[in-house]
Amino acid sequence: MKTNPDVLIIGGGLAGLAGALHLSQKGLKVTLIEKSSYPRHKVCGEYVSNEILSYLNWLDADISKLNPTTICKFEFSTRNGKLASANLPLGGFGVSRYELDNFLYQKAIANGCTIINEMVNAVSFDNDLFSITTSNQILSAKIVLGAYGKRSNIDQVLSRDFFTKKSPWLAVKAHYKGNFNDDVVALHNFDGGYCGVSKVENDIINICYLADYATFKQYKNIEDYQQNVLYKNKHLKTVFENSSLLFDKPITISQISFDKKQPVENHILMIGDTAGLIHPLCGNGMAMAIHSAKIASELVLDYYNGKIISREVLEKKYAQNWKKHFGKRLYMGRLLARVLRNKTITNTLIAITVALPKLLPAIIKQTHGKPILINS
Repeated sequence: MKTNPDVLIIGGGLAGLAGALHLSQKGLKVTLIEKSSYPRHKVCGEYVSNEILSYLNWLDADISKLNPTTICKFEFSTRNGKLASANLPLGGFGVSRYELDNFLYQKAIANGCTIINEMVNAVSFDNDLFSITTSNQILSAKIVLGAYGKRSNIDQVLSRDFFTKKSPWLAVKAHYKGNFNDDVVALHNFDGGYCGVSKVENDIINICYLADYATFKQYKNIEDYQQNVLYKNKHLKTVFENSSLLFDKPITISQISFDKKQPVENHILMIGDTAGLIHPLCGNGMAMAIHSAKIASELVLDYYNGKIISREVLEKKYAQNWKKHFGKRLYMGRLLARVLRNKTITNTLIAITVALPKLLPAIIKQTHGKPILINS
């Protein structure tokens, strides 16, 4: 058994990598276990709110090196194509997970983090110490952060409540070349779901949509589904018909759950989507993942510095901070998702936002945070 890291992180997405950078920057020994290699594409909207820019800069992660697009406008359409638009209160940027995750991974390596490309098969906690079993070894650590994403075999191992419930949602994502405004992130509704469209680096269009599986399975394949369902929204039809697919085929994930999750499970501090998944229509999942890594990392550092006197206090403070920063956003995300599935209410909402232009930015603010303040 290896016993070397101060902190072991399960999962190398945005939350896991940001946490690894933060903790290693402050002198802790960090081991991160990620089942996949870098770089890689992931199903994701790939729009990031500017609220986390100051934190990324503090991590010495200069995103400008990736040539992201600058996004300041939002468009929203109903299933029948009625459109409302607004300026984004904070704005944001578009960058692919392919580039961003690899960028943070390389920085984590440079910071001295140990990265292990293996699958975690089991996690146990005994005598104030974690044991993590992978396909090739057993590691131990005092602190474990769970950053393994929306759904994993580890959730089953930990008997998390949401894992046993079937979810109706399927997500589809691909990159395209075509014509789309650099400064816009668009959300277009269709029967059974909604689709996000925005630019990332290198003039690439990212199209990522969430679909109801019951509707989706009625069609032979993704292309058939898109043409028969998504194309009924004229804005989506225009985007697809004027774009060419860059992937061999779109990538998908299923069983996406938006049910409530606990931010602490079996003494593991959960961060990012592992702690709570906001509906993609809110466009804020990437920023929340990175922000949650900051919250957890600061508390872990206080624990190792003696400012937090026990694991019990650490877990309580993290749960409180998670709820304070993200509880309202997650609730509003679930509420908006229910509202937008009602065609009549959505049409009415669009009509109101067209008449009252300030309403749409106000709604957006409900699922976004304020710019992160850096104290040290």
